[in-house]
This record gives sequence, C-alpha cells and structure tokens, in this order.
Amino acid sequence: MIGEISHFLSLAAAVMFSLILIFNFFFFFGKAHPNQLSLSLRLFNRACWLVFISFGMYIYLSINDDFTIAYIASHSNSQLPTFYKISSIWSAHEGSMFLWIVFLTAWSILFINSLHHEHSLKSTTLLMLSLIILGFLLFLLLTSNPFERILPFGMADGADINPVLQDPALAIHPPMLYLGYVGFVISFSYITAYLLNGDFELEWEKDIKNWSLVAWIFLTLGIALGSWWAYYELGWGGYWFWDPVENVALMPWLAATAFMHSLYASSKSSVLKTWTMFLGILIFALSLFGAFIVRSGIIDSVHSFANDPQRGLYLLIFSGFITLLALGIFAYRIPSLNTNKLVVTGSKESFLSMNNLLMITSIFSIFLGVTYPLIIEAINGDKVSIGPPYYNTIFAPLILIASIFIMISIDSLWQRSKPLKSFGYSLLIPTILSLIFTYVVWHVTAIFSILSYIGVFSGSIILFSYLSRILNNFFSKKFVNKGSAIAHIGLGLLFLAVSLNSILSYEKNLNISPGESTLVNESIKEFSFDDIKVLKASNHDVISVEVSLLQDGKNILLNPQKRKYSTRGQITTESSIHASILKDTYLTIGDQLENGSWTFSLKINYFIKWIWFSAFLMIIGMLITIFKKKVI
Repeated sequence: MIGEISHFLSLAAAVMFSLILIFNFFFFFGKAHPNQLSLSLRLFNRACWLVFISFGMYIYLSINDDFTIAYIASHSNSQLPTFYKISSIWSAHEGSMFLWIVFLTAWSILFINSLHHEHSLKSTTLLMLSLIILGFLLFLLLTSNPFERILPFGMADGADINPVLQDPALAIHPPMLYLGYVGFVISFSYITAYLLNGDFELEWEKDIKNWSLVAWIFLTLGIALGSWWAYYELGWGGYWFWDPVENVALMPWLAATAFMHSLYASSKSSVLKTWTMFLGILIFALSLFGAFIVRSGIIDSVHSFANDPQRGLYLLIFSGFITLLALGIFAYRIPSLNTNKLVVTGSKESFLSMNNLLMITSIFSIFLGVTYPLIIEAINGDKVSIGPPYYNTIFAPLILIASIFIMISIDSLWQRSKPLKSFGYSLLIPTILSLIFTYVVWHVTAIFSILSYIGVFSGSIILFSYLSRILNNFFSKKFVNKGSAIAHIGLGLLFLAVSLNSILSYEKNLNISPGESTLVNESIKEFSFDDIKVLKASNHDVISVEVSLLQDGKNILLNPQKRKYSTRGQITTESSIHASILKDTYLTIGDQLENGSWTFSLKINYFIKWIWFSAFLMIIGMLITIFKKKVI
C-alpha cells in the first residue's frame, strides 16, 4: 500500500508541475499577475514536497525489505546494513534517476523561494524549473518506473546490491555528483528566464553566483570521491582512466570552472556577459548529455546504469529539446543584449578569457574522444577505442598554456592593460624556480617523459606564482583573495601530483606460490607469500592472502582478498594498501595458475594521495570565497 501511495504522490507531483506550465504559459514574455504568481508558487512548493515525501516513503520500503517492489528486490537484500539498504536505491538506473529528480527539486525549491516575491524573473524561472522537473518525472514514471510490483509474491531475501557498491565512498559518491550536476539547473533556468524577460538592465550575476559555487563544490567532491573509490575498491590501482563516463563528468566540471571565472569577471567589470550566459547554458546541457551517455546503453562502462535504447532515445529527445530551447532564446536575444563593452588586452579579463577558450577546447577534445568511437561504430560497425595517449597528448600543452596565463593574471588589473615588462619579478622568479624544480625532477628520476615534465613545470609555475604573491603581500599588507589563492594552489598541486605520479610510479606482476619469496627491485628486497586462507562471510566466500614485504628496510604486511558473493555469483578483488605521505604500496591478487602459484599485481604509487588533497584544497578555496570577508 505504501508503494502505491508513493507512486501516486509522484504522479500527483507531475500533474501539478503540468498545471504550473499551463498557468505560466501566457506570461512567457511579461510579468505575471500577482495572484497568478502566488498560486503558481504555492502549487510548485506543494509539488516539490510531494516528490520529497514520495522518495521518503520509498526509502522506508527499502529499509523494511519490501521485495514485492521489483527494483528493491533486484538491488537490495535483507542481510544488508540499513546504510546500504538506503544507498541501494541509487545503485542502479531507476533509483538513481529518482534521486536525481529529488535533488533537482530540492535545488529548485530552495532557489525559487530565495527570490523576493516582486522579483521580475521569478515567474519565468518558475516556469523553466517546472518544465525541467516535469520532463525528468515523466521519464521516470513512463520509462523507468521504480514502483513496479512483483506479483503475487516478491523475492524472499532480495537479489542483493552489486558487491562493488557495498562501500561507504560509493554510497556518498553518486549523491554528491548528482548534487553538482543538477545544481547548475539554477544558472541554466535563471539565465534563460533573464533572456526571456527582456529587461537587460538587471544584475543577474549576483543572484546565481553562490548557488553556482556550491554546485561546483558538490561536483568536484563527487568526482574526487569517485576517483578515490575506483582506486582502492576496483583494484585498478589508479585514479583516472579516461573512461567515457568519467569523461562526461569532467566536461561539465570544466565548463563550470570556466563559468565561475567568467561570472566573476562579468560581475567585476561588466564584460563577457554574453559569453557567461552561454557557459551557464552549456554546463547543464553537458550534464544532460552525460545523463544520456550513462543511461542509454550506447557505451560499455563499469559506471553505466542502463542498456535500454528506448530510455536513451527519450533522454536524447528531452535533452535536445531543453538545450535547443535555451540556445534558441539565447541566439534570438543576442542582438538586444548590452554587451558592447570590449575586453582590454592585457587586463585580467583578457587572461580569464584565454583560459576560458582553453577549457572549451578541452571540452571539445573530450567530446570528440567520447563520440568518435560511437560514430565509427554506427557507420561501419567497427569498434575503436580512444584512451589515455590521446587525452594526455591533448591536455599537456593546454595545461601548460593555461598555467602561464594563470601566472600572468595574478598581478594583472581589471579592465586596465599592464605592460608585460611591468610585471617584473612577479613573473621572473616563479618561472626560474619552476625551471629549476623541473630540471631537478628530471635529474633525479632520469626518466624521459616530455608530457609529464610539462605537467611538472605547469604545476610548479602556478604554485610558485601564488606562494610568491602571498609572501609579497604578507609584507606589503595588500589584499589577497585567500579563496582564489588556495583554490589555485590546489590546482597547481593537482598538476604536480599527477605528473610526479606518472614519472615515479611503477608496477610489477608476480607469479609466486605460498611459502615462497622473491626479490622485486632495489627498494623491495623481499616479497614473501606467507599464507592463504579460505574464509566464510555472511554473504560471500573469501580467499584471503597474507604477504610480507621488506621495503626500504621496513617490514610491511599486506592482506589482499578475492571475494565470491553467493547471491549474484560475482567475484570482486579487494586491494591491500600500505600508505605513507609520499607513496602507496598497492597489492592485488589475481588468479591461481595450473602449477598452483598465484598472480599478483604490485604497484608503487607516488604522490597519489596528493591528488585528492589538491581537490580538497580547491573545495576549501571555494568555500572561503562563498563566506569570505575581505581583509586589507
């Protein structure tokens, strides 16, 4: 009965959002009557709460093991802890889309109620938000119904959640990512409403600035958590693999980063307004494209949720309609926008514009890498793959150029040209220090990797530029934008950590029997296969291995595992990691060979934790930007 009520509330919400569209349709290009706006707002709030209540009831059904619900029966189990029973809801397509709609609704209700009642864009923004929510609700209810019953009886204990998803990081990763994706519906809807309204004297940037910053934080956190989870849970031993689904998450992040910089410039000096609007539309369009890629089944990935072409077609049509609608309005209004103010060459805005173009180039490169294999397969049926060599070759020079622009822009002025020679030591010192540091890294490692050393130099030049600026301003008592400085230091550290990881890390594959030991290299004098045990857990069997290493004069114990889950018959690999500040010793167990020996994959990953620390610094910088008080 509760399932039917939950289903009915979602249907009722869809009807109410439809009524809002009808009520507001005739006020597309003008101000709504106060009574009409009040009615629409009340209806919108009630519709949003119906979605929240419906999802809350669905959580109740999952916690209480209602396996007459087909989706819950297929993705949960009575033996799971409550935490995983809840997270199982977004472990597959239908439930994750339900969560997507809940977050979309939450962002919308918070934003629309933050606007004062007399706000000229409130009615039109309400219309756009209702249209988007309704589209996804219809997608859920018509093609991906999570309320479908198994009649007359459900499963006894449930089919269980995918074993690789039984992890705290992954339980948190999708919600954070979705909060980031759908958070940019605010900028998308508000900019579209601004263009529809036609009053171009409004200062729209300040209304969405902090909302966009928060969405960027969630998106960054979601990507970082996913990278961390893949590292320690999947047994890959890395942080990024240019997987198509990873790529479609990176594209909105790049667009969002460009948007935040452009929005800042637009609010500071009233330039780049048209460009900022375009980026605000592009972010959500790329999020919709990502939803289509993940849920259409046109790619094969560990991150994919669905393989139903019909679902993908609906998403493609809806995403195309929303995107073309916004871009059409944008194109129609461009001649009327007051954007005659030009960017002064050599100003801070000019360097921000250059980096924006570089990020758009990066987005296009990723988009091409994702879609090209699909196009080739559609034309002649051939399967091609585009992997790290393509992306690394593209990104290395783009990162280098972007880093140089970042260095120059630190001391540049808003809408005032500053000759390059006047920058003086602010450019010279970071450049010299970066060249010296890069040379030292090359001299110590004696490994030639031009792309990696470009990354080392790029990261170093950002770090030294901001550190020298902070040090100089500390003594001169000048204003320092602490949030921006910390965020960019995090970016420089990210480039540096990724590059050093690529240069210094190595991998060794071993075949060894229990009781044997072997020499790995000069660092690892002894690799000993001490013991192997077969254990029984509540819902899986475990092959547990004990390995000891004599590494750098220290004894290290590692315990990698292979698990076979009884319900699904799925086998997973559990890595064992010995972590230090500079490096991780990472061990996974493979298969048993005919001679009784076992295969192992041993990785030494340098500076890998610095990658996630750098993401943390960028998030801290953005949080400071939101809550900052300028200090002279």
